[in-house]
Amino acid sequence: MNDNANPPCRKGRLWWFGLPLLLASFGTQADTLLDVYRKAQERDATYRGAVNTLRAARERVPQARAGLLPAVSLVGATSQQSGQASFSEAPYVDRNVRNRSWNLQLTQPLWRAASWAALDQAEQQELLAEAQFRQAEQELILRTAQAYLDVLVAQEAQRVARLQVGAVIQQLELARRNFEVGTGIVTDVHEAQARLDLSQSQAVAAGSELKNKRAELTRILGEPQANLARLRADSLLPTIQPDDEQPWLDSAREQSISVRVAQAMLDVADREIAKSRAAHSPTLDLTAGYGTNYTSGSITSPADISVRSRSSQVGLNLNIPLFAGGGAQARVREALALKDKAADDLEAARRQAAALASQAFTGVVSGAVQVQALASAIASSKSSVDSNKIGFRVGSRINIDVLNAEQQLYTAERDWHKARADTLMQGLRLKAANATLAEADLSAINNMLETGAQP
Repeated sequence: MNDNANPPCRKGRLWWFGLPLLLASFGTQADTLLDVYRKAQERDATYRGAVNTLRAARERVPQARAGLLPAVSLVGATSQQSGQASFSEAPYVDRNVRNRSWNLQLTQPLWRAASWAALDQAEQQELLAEAQFRQAEQELILRTAQAYLDVLVAQEAQRVARLQVGAVIQQLELARRNFEVGTGIVTDVHEAQARLDLSQSQAVAAGSELKNKRAELTRILGEPQANLARLRADSLLPTIQPDDEQPWLDSAREQSISVRVAQAMLDVADREIAKSRAAHSPTLDLTAGYGTNYTSGSITSPADISVRSRSSQVGLNLNIPLFAGGGAQARVREALALKDKAADDLEAARRQAAALASQAFTGVVSGAVQVQALASAIASSKSSVDSNKIGFRVGSRINIDVLNAEQQLYTAERDWHKARADTLMQGLRLKAANATLAEADLSAINNMLETGAQP
């Protein structure tokens, strides 16, 4: 008998495929999606950077307002002057003079068009920063949910791959026994062995994919998450309202966070024009000062007569720019061009938001249909596997029929898990395209999770 007709049993090196299933009865409390999201709010470096960026942007308004408020300064000085002087053709004599002074100066802007324009622009920049932070919040929700669901999908893919390996091992052992007793053919053994090798390869690939998805979640949280709550098999996908696409598209064109950011950028660019024009406007300031001076004498006077004085002054300073080499006009033209660009960016953002909303809406609708179809395929595939196994035992089916039926079942199960996760993500993206995505949407998914101890 050919050695290839009866390959050695590989149970010894395949036992580990069933080990996770044996340990399923031992579990720990799993982290839910909301648990992971709240950790991400505290630990995600990108989101924390957005928080600090917003904090910095909120300081621009006080800085701009300072240009319209009084400025007070106190200046003190002391000095000593040494030298030699000759009086009435007499020999040079050493002279030392001491000086001390201090001055309190107040400046109150009365008219500064550029400062008012800068304040107006700073307020718009703060609104821009708020919109950008809101965008960062929504991106954190999407990134966290995507990473979480990717891990769940990869876990299910690995579980399905291991189940497939176990099923193929059973079919291989059955084919061997049939061949040994003369009721089977060696082709069945070879086919089962080839399918086992393929299933092993798929299981290894599934394990690598799970490791990669966990690494992405670790990048967000800064530490690995050992256990995540799974989606319940009987949980229903959230529905979307309204169920017509056009309202979502119209809302996305006007309400999307990316559109709000682009609109805020346009407003900032418009304020930049006013600020550039105001830079060539006259300024009027009220000034007031008070100070004292002391000098012990003069190096050019033979008599050391000390002098103390006190003085105050109030006045107006008017500054009228006349010509600055054409720089002011050039800055205005630059600001006008940048405003035109910001307007183009706004239109592009509206089109992009509508396109994303359309894609997400289609993904939700088609995803729900796909999930339902795959659920039916799983039920049909299970019946097909049972029928083919019975047919194989009675001789009406060959081994490859059983293996193909099992492959179809496990493929349908893997695709069903992925389709559910994809549909949930498309629902979140649809909400994000309309600026309505919030923690409550994660709570809806959280209610679909198994909250007890997980293996």
